Amino acid sequence: MYRELRADPIVETLKTLHARISERFPESGLSAVASEVLVVARSTRETVRAIGRPIYPLRIAVWLFAALVAAALVTVVAGLEPNHEELHDLPFFLQAVEAGINDIILIGAALAFLVTVEVRVKRRRALRALHELRSLAHVIDMHQLTKDPERIIFSGADTASSPRRTLTAFELSRYLDYCSELLSHVSKIAALYAQSFDDSVALAAVDELEALTDGLSRSIWQKMMILSLSPRSNSGDLDA
Repeated sequence: MYRELRADPIVETLKTLHARISERFPESGLSAVASEVLVVARSTRETVRAIGRPIYPLRIAVWLFAALVAAALVTVVAGLEPNHEELHDLPFFLQAVEAGINDIILIGAALAFLVTVEVRVKRRRALRALHELRSLAHVIDMHQLTKDPERIIFSGADTASSPRRTLTAFELSRYLDYCSELLSHVSKIAALYAQSFDDSVALAAVDELEALTDGLSRSIWQKMMILSLSPRSNSGDLDA
């Protein structure tokens, strides 16, 4: 029961996280991003189920084509009337063998292509979804880029182009923590594809996405460690 990820608990946890962000930072960009992640998680639930199911119409079409090719080969071979004199002609015999091998290779390649159509269709769908998750991870990272904890610890004059800094130490701590949680959920959503679709290309894409979210989360936690050095954190202002 606890040996695999399930989409429903991930969706429920994301709903709670979205509510927390909306309550703490109403009408914020991060709240809108959390809403998008929730939408993607819900659609992922259906996409993963679809990828896990066989595409029977495609399988039937492939097997029908393979049966037609096999029937055609049998018909051609049965209709051959070999000339015994030509069979004793070595150049002619080698040429016939080479042509037959080439035909077998081409037919085999065509059948292999058709047999892997279902995997490639599912792979394309999974990679498209993983690309969307990768974009969401970068969007989440963009929201925390200007959240600089050093400005709370060290005072300094702003420039005309400096971002507005309205968050307290406590609010900044929560904001960064929410970003880290969202990145973790993006990684877990991606893991659903690796769990339900055993394809080397898709698994590699999931690993790359998990490495990306892990790296982005580390940079966020570095900011939170800097924020913990604030005198306000020592007085208990960041406890929550």
